[in-house]
Amino acid sequence: MTDDIDWTDPDTFTRVLDRVDTREKGNYYEDFEEGQLVEHDPGLTLTRWGNEAWMSQTLNHDPAYWRSDAAHDRDFDEPPIHPDYLTAATLGCTVEDLSEKGGYFLGRTDVRFPRDAVYSGTELRVESEVVSKKRSRSRPEYGIVTWRTRGRDAETDDVLCSYERTNMIPRREPVATDGGNAATEAAGGNDEGDDAERDGDDAERNGDDEPSLPAKFVTPDGGYFEDFEAALERAGDDGAVAYRHERGRTQDDVTVAQLPLATLNTAKQHHNVDQMVDSPSGDIVTYGDVTRSTALGHARSDERTYREVGFDDERFHTFVTPGDTVYAFTRVLDAEDGVGNTPTGSRTSSGNRGDVAGTVRFEHVAFNQDDEPLYSGTRTAMIRKRG
Repeated sequence: MTDDIDWTDPDTFTRVLDRVDTREKGNYYEDFEEGQLVEHDPGLTLTRWGNEAWMSQTLNHDPAYWRSDAAHDRDFDEPPIHPDYLTAATLGCTVEDLSEKGGYFLGRTDVRFPRDAVYSGTELRVESEVVSKKRSRSRPEYGIVTWRTRGRDAETDDVLCSYERTNMIPRREPVATDGGNAATEAAGGNDEGDDAERDGDDAERNGDDEPSLPAKFVTPDGGYFEDFEAALERAGDDGAVAYRHERGRTQDDVTVAQLPLATLNTAKQHHNVDQMVDSPSGDIVTYGDVTRSTALGHARSDERTYREVGFDDERFHTFVTPGDTVYAFTRVLDAEDGVGNTPTGSRTSSGNRGDVAGTVRFEHVAFNQDDEPLYSGTRTAMIRKRG
């Protein structure tokens, strides 16, 4: 009987699609349990090509990650894998299990790199532990899940990258809510289309409600540790060391689709135009780590980075779509003449790193062509000293 069917006849095929089941990907909120350990089957080999593709497209031109002589000058054996690419690859491998169903990326914190350097050829294996889950107070169709994710060296089992992230995850069945504030739950938004409710809904920012700005804004004279230290001293208690970076990067097919695919990030938000046309963004959106890395690439072009230490309180405020341009703003929070707790394993011991670098803590904000914040987070980095 089925031999007589023309399965490619348009009308027949439409009828077939209406009747067959869809083999679904991803997990619902109900599939996660606190304490559950998810070992992500996808894994990838961190290659120099993948690293350079990520760095070039996000305008990260740090020579230590491109040239051997510059790498040796920074106490690397060879040009290593950049922490931004390592972070994006670690998260990308988790998408199929954790966030393939969609849902709002609420934030990430405690991003750390226990090993001083990761080199090309390292095979990445990723696991995530469910830290907590709770219902959404404002969205009956979602729950909120937090995971601790670790990217490991598949050969040695050493942790290469770890972080904690929180997402809204679709439920199989909606539940009753108490009408809570979605803006509070989303901590200011996300990178995949939650532009409906934000902190700005709680109070109008005009007239007497506008916050008082610092009395003065100071820009460092250069990118060395001493320049940041001096700028903070000039700003004093009533000023701020804050500035914007000139470069921008307009989102195109490479940044929106190619880069996430290279990290095994299969989320439909980045690839399925037809499914996103009725979403708040109206289009596919840029992977949050691309937005983040682009802003950080702009920022690092104005500083002398020695090592990345870690990131905290990362938030994604609204979606980024093809044609949007990503710019960056930096505020310097503090500078310490020492290296503190830094990664281990370098040819340069932590004992004499204070001679070549100091520790600076930044707040970075990515924003678009309409001056809307896209991403924000704090970053701690070792910045080279003069000489």
